[in-house]
Amino acid sequence: MTITVIIQARMGSTRLKGKIIADICGKPMLWHVINRVKKAKKVDRIILATTKKDEDKITIDLGKKCKIKTFAGSEDDVLDRYYHAAKQSDSNVIVRITADCPLIDPEIIDEMVQYYLDNDELDYVSMGDPNPCPDGLDTEVFTFKSLEKAYYEAKLSSEREHVTPYIWKNPEVFKIGHVFDLKIDLSHFRWTVDEKADLKFVREVYKRLYVEGELFNSKDVLKLLEKEPNLMKINQGIIRNEGYLKSLKNDQVMRL
Repeated sequence: MTITVIIQARMGSTRLKGKIIADICGKPMLWHVINRVKKAKKVDRIILATTKKDEDKITIDLGKKCKIKTFAGSEDDVLDRYYHAAKQSDSNVIVRITADCPLIDPEIIDEMVQYYLDNDELDYVSMGDPNPCPDGLDTEVFTFKSLEKAYYEAKLSSEREHVTPYIWKNPEVFKIGHVFDLKIDLSHFRWTVDEKADLKFVREVYKRLYVEGELFNSKDVLKLLEKEPNLMKINQGIIRNEGYLKSLKNDQVMRL
């Protein structure tokens, strides 16, 4: 069994263009994401999946500098991009990570993968339904077979752009598991980067916690926010999963 993390990344973000190379403590945001994912112990390989656009040559170059595999595919049909990246690498199990999560936690990645390994009859593993974790730790685990089925059957643009909706919207077709319960709901914390305010928040967290060569995890961030709650006001009020909600409004059947 080969477990592959596929990190989706592109320069052309509609809300904060070029955010993946935004400076955080002297390194591009994407560099931090890749190097945090590298610290996951239950992952066999990492692939950076970007687009074929000229502006994403810098994305590919950064992946190569970080010594991980790269793949260039469709810009808008991210499901297509994921499928061909996974197929080319002969992967059995895929872990989905997005490049706008510079606080991604390798310990949570390992916990998600271990849950799948302990329940390998599942097709798809999410963090929870609804997700009780901070926005920005987003991790999904699914089999190549379920990815392939989604690739051939998903028609709506929201299902193609966001990779996994076709899977988790069809629990009668796919066996689905959830790792975290709602005993402690941390979903109000916003650690992803979609807006300028998000980037400012993450930079402030890194200023306080980042030490080169060392790892701070989600528990360290929670302790920091307990100590300095005013930091949360920096990017307060932004809607979670705004991109997906927007794509639902614009949904249409794609001709594949």
